[in-house]
Amino acid sequence: MSTERYKALGVSADKEDVHRAIRNLDQGLYPRAFCKVLPDWVAGDDDWVNLIHADTAGTKTSLAYLYWRETGDVGVWRNIAQDALVMNLDDLACVGCTRDIVVSSTIGRNRHLIPGEVVEAIIEGNAAFIESMRNSGIRIHAGGGETADVGDIVRSVDVGITAFARMPKSDLLVNAIKPGNAVVGFASAGKTAYENAYNSGIGSNGLTAARHDLLGKQYARIEESYAPQTSKDQVYTGPFALSDTVETAPYGLTVGQLLLSPTRTYLPVLQELLGSYRKYIHGIIHCTGGGQTKVLKFIGNVAVVKDALFDPPPVFQMLIRHSLCSPRELYQVYNMGHRMEMYVDDCAVEGICEMAARFSLEAKRIGYVEESAVPKVIVRSGLGEFEY
Repeated sequence: MSTERYKALGVSADKEDVHRAIRNLDQGLYPRAFCKVLPDWVAGDDDWVNLIHADTAGTKTSLAYLYWRETGDVGVWRNIAQDALVMNLDDLACVGCTRDIVVSSTIGRNRHLIPGEVVEAIIEGNAAFIESMRNSGIRIHAGGGETADVGDIVRSVDVGITAFARMPKSDLLVNAIKPGNAVVGFASAGKTAYENAYNSGIGSNGLTAARHDLLGKQYARIEESYAPQTSKDQVYTGPFALSDTVETAPYGLTVGQLLLSPTRTYLPVLQELLGSYRKYIHGIIHCTGGGQTKVLKFIGNVAVVKDALFDPPPVFQMLIRHSLCSPRELYQVYNMGHRMEMYVDDCAVEGICEMAARFSLEAKRIGYVEESAVPKVIVRSGLGEFEY
């Protein structure tokens, strides 16, 4: 197995070159906050702050494109809308913002390949997700957006969201992770009380590697589904078709359905937890780009030890068996079973897990924080022990 699989596919788990490029930019009022926090430029109130965030569904759109081409099911694009929204909204939740968020959609498409019905499905997906969150007391406001025909630079379609919010400075949660904190993980797979179906937990990270590691060479003929610069021996190296069923997956789900499971939002749960346990919470990390090492960007000289992780759900078990990523790299690319984690006082762990259970969301203590001469993450799992 190669430790450079992700880079060979033209992507990076740590985005080292990107972070180097932005190293001199203003990091906002609180550099260790999970999202950039700005002064209240909108109203000029020193007691309030502005938040702005942007993210996309990433290359999950390429996977949706393959699935749509193969099945004709335009409904897959509604889930892509959720992917893009959640990648923004759950990041904002990590600084304590769970309501009154304004979102704007950006869709860049290759009009030769992506017809209006796909764009319509994405827009409908945005509206449906916003409405479902309103039923959970989460106020999200649609602020329009832009659809651009950019086939010269986009191979199929790119789906992104920009989110803005204004909140009292006193409600902000700025990461202050310290020795003695317990780490509570919130499962990425299963079916919560606010979801309509089983969620595989894959989210929207690592889908480039997952697509090529699990799907077979027959998909290489759809050349717009991958970068032409990628070496052909790295493209679609897996054993599966999208329509293949997986014995270990619940409900007889197919490979395509597992990989395209919409990114779970934790907003309803986080809103309740912030209301009840705010004084015990020292940090919230959304384990997206960077997987289980994401927290490294937000800590000082401490070691985060993750020694009681969730058993990998079926979609990750498939990747463990078939991925060209090394075991060490798997934890940098994928969430591997939990996509949200909270750093809390030990006395609050039981209550936090019980509150999550009310939403049918599994949560448990997955590690702890200890002193260290340098920032690091230690993962101890059935795949081995890895230090980052």
